[in-house]
Amino acid sequence: MELVIDPHICLVRLHASSATNSRLLPLPSPASKASAMAGMPDYALRFRVVVGDAFLRACDELSLPPAVATAVEQLLNAWRHARTQLLVPFLRGLVVACMVMSVIVLMEKLFLGTVSSVMKVLRRRPARLYKCDPIEQDEEAGSTAFPMVLVQIPMYNEKEVYQLSIGAACRLTWPADRLIVQVLDDSTDDLIKEMVQSECSKWAARGISVKYETRKDRTGYKAGNLTEGMKHDYVQACEFVAIFDADFQPSPDFLVKTVPFLVHNPKLALVQTRWMFVNAKECMLTRMQEMSMDYHFKVEQEAGSSLCKFFGYNGTAGVWRTKAIVESGGWLDRTTAEDMDLALRAGILGWEFVYVGSIKVKSELPSTLKAYRSQQHRWSCGPALLFKKMFWDILTAKEVTIWKKFYMIYNFFIARRIVSTFFSFIFFSVLLPLSILLPELKIPSWEVMYIPIAITLLNSVGNPRNIHLIILWVLFENVMALHRFKAMLIGFFEAGRVNEWIITQKLGNVQKRKPTLCAAKKFLFKESSIFQSYCLACSF
Repeated sequence: MELVIDPHICLVRLHASSATNSRLLPLPSPASKASAMAGMPDYALRFRVVVGDAFLRACDELSLPPAVATAVEQLLNAWRHARTQLLVPFLRGLVVACMVMSVIVLMEKLFLGTVSSVMKVLRRRPARLYKCDPIEQDEEAGSTAFPMVLVQIPMYNEKEVYQLSIGAACRLTWPADRLIVQVLDDSTDDLIKEMVQSECSKWAARGISVKYETRKDRTGYKAGNLTEGMKHDYVQACEFVAIFDADFQPSPDFLVKTVPFLVHNPKLALVQTRWMFVNAKECMLTRMQEMSMDYHFKVEQEAGSSLCKFFGYNGTAGVWRTKAIVESGGWLDRTTAEDMDLALRAGILGWEFVYVGSIKVKSELPSTLKAYRSQQHRWSCGPALLFKKMFWDILTAKEVTIWKKFYMIYNFFIARRIVSTFFSFIFFSVLLPLSILLPELKIPSWEVMYIPIAITLLNSVGNPRNIHLIILWVLFENVMALHRFKAMLIGFFEAGRVNEWIITQKLGNVQKRKPTLCAAKKFLFKESSIFQSYCLACSF
């Protein structure tokens, strides 16, 4: 008994040496072969020829007993039936769904990009749309002309960066008697706690009002930490709250530039500023992240601020009106996207937000793949769960317009976070590879080439100086699509890791600490090379 494999179109036939025990699987005619080959895309045809010549010829003939040949024939018939009746129709449905989703993603990016570009061309900057005159000290009132501001710095075992964030907060230009710096330390390492407390004492001795606060456990993680910080009596006198993660370093004039927006515009609840990355050029991983984050700030945040005065709070480098936080119900730990949760609850109450991209705050990007994966898990899982919990609240909100509801549900959640993640993973990681193996699965060339290229180019407008890395960025995003898709499903179905919170590891300001980070940077360079190889392997 022999098993013969056609090396070009992967069809199989079985025949026996004796006529009585023969089992024959009919092979297609030359015309049907030509038809199948003609219906295949060029890339699939080349792949089949290469695979056929390199691999299938090596398996040209295999001898099998009659019983095994019969079993193989039955399996092949079952596979053929399942393929034609179940698999191919299902995949064709997915292709149609991905075609629709790709158009949704493209239209969303075109729309946001157009809005952002128009705002730039017309020079409709926040300073021209909102009154933001500097606050001047009155001779009679003295420093009381300035509102009380609370600066919160939540941290957890931040040995490498605690001095940077505390020092930057204490150097803010603001009357000393109108500023309180609150360090919310959730550290579990006693040595680090002593170091942070010592740093706070050092600045307190210089006349800065620094409050070092701890709690018994980490219940609620960052949201729980911020909630505990708001419970202290001295917070009640603070009209505004500025929040910085432990690796953020605001410039001394940060409050001077942001607080006037809130003082002169009582409907504003939040002033969000832009992140600037001190380690963007450190390795290939940070370069890829910079491209994505620049698009987020320059296009998504700016468009949301201009369209309906709403966008997702980034969790740091922003100033909140205390009244808005209280009215919205404070910080909640029901998801890992506590910042977006607060923004949505404030938004449906009618509060307005403004994004000021001209104000930049130094921060740090995750320098290791492990840290970046943990961060992306939170950023994908949290919004999915939040959408599930907030959908009806948004739909039934009475304080916002129908347009703002549509933007929150469709643009903010469905198009940007659900459809985009689903399309990126299913189309590039599932359908394209299967279209090579299944000639019946046909994908239009415009779906394979033109729409992905257009989406990619629109994503690159946020960081044009790195456009030469666009191909690597596409591969990088395709690799991360599986991780984000899995996190999104965990959020929707509230699976085991839905509230997993792993702190993003930080290494400090590499520009100022080159000697101490020399070994770490060598490791990161090595990891960057491994990461690029990993991206290429997984993407293909």
